[in-house]
Amino acid sequence: MTNQTKNSMLLMLCALIWGTAFVAQSAGSGMGAFSFLAGRSWMAVLVLIPTVKAFDALHHRQGRPDGKPKTAAERKLLLKAGLVCGTLLFVASAAQQFGLTLNPSTAKAGFLTAMYVVLVPIFGLALGRRGSPQLWGSVAIAVCGLYLLCMQNGFGGVERSDMVLLLCAVLFSFQIMAVNHYGPQVDGVRLSLRQFFVVAVESSVAALLLEHPAPAEFAVNAVPLLYCGVMSSGVAYTLQILGQRDMNPAVGSLIMCLESVFSALGGWVLLHQSLSPREGVGCVLIFAAVVLAQLPAPQRAPQRAERAS
Repeated sequence: MTNQTKNSMLLMLCALIWGTAFVAQSAGSGMGAFSFLAGRSWMAVLVLIPTVKAFDALHHRQGRPDGKPKTAAERKLLLKAGLVCGTLLFVASAAQQFGLTLNPSTAKAGFLTAMYVVLVPIFGLALGRRGSPQLWGSVAIAVCGLYLLCMQNGFGGVERSDMVLLLCAVLFSFQIMAVNHYGPQVDGVRLSLRQFFVVAVESSVAALLLEHPAPAEFAVNAVPLLYCGVMSSGVAYTLQILGQRDMNPAVGSLIMCLESVFSALGGWVLLHQSLSPREGVGCVLIFAAVVLAQLPAPQRAPQRAERAS
């Protein structure tokens, strides 16, 4: 199995967890946005601490060095990576939770959040990532699929929640590009741990300053907090960091937008919700876009130079 295939599978698993976690996150929207984010992030930290130790032990048994930074420069790089990725994840996740508390339609929220599939390659242009016609075609197909899947009744009126979720998509685009930049340079699980420690601290401070978190709130929302903290945060974001290694961030964002598909399919299979033909076509288009983005680009046949007569 090639690294590209393995990384793609990790990102697909990440999208599957995010898709199923969307319901849990919506269930916790009765809490303050910062309080909910703090609760799930501290749970992620508690999960990732033993995960780091388990990965180190596995590497030692296999005779490979662990991912612990060995020099002051490596420690500084890991600290910087955790701070940058964590702060971007904090503001993006807070915007997403605020958007959910404003009671947007779930379908519209899914579509607007997933617009990072367009924004990542656009922002990549500023970093010199031009992208192939094949990639841009994949993005266009994915957007059409997302529209069919999520926007059953069109856009309707633009609401305040829509602007918040568009901001969320912009911030997640920056977070994806930051992970793509720092991920290959540091240990992935340690980066995930430090990223969520930063999110936990920043969201806790925001909750104490702007909200009134109460133990009863955390008790009532224990199940969505547990699922979002352990699976969506601790597991899925670690899979994102590991899966984005040596992968074009635009292709990675295409794979991760499958969370909308998995959310719809999960509701159909597990909750017996109906899946209309329109939604089915949307799912097929998104899957097709992901496959197209990873197919080898066609090679132009070399042109033979004509002899001068």
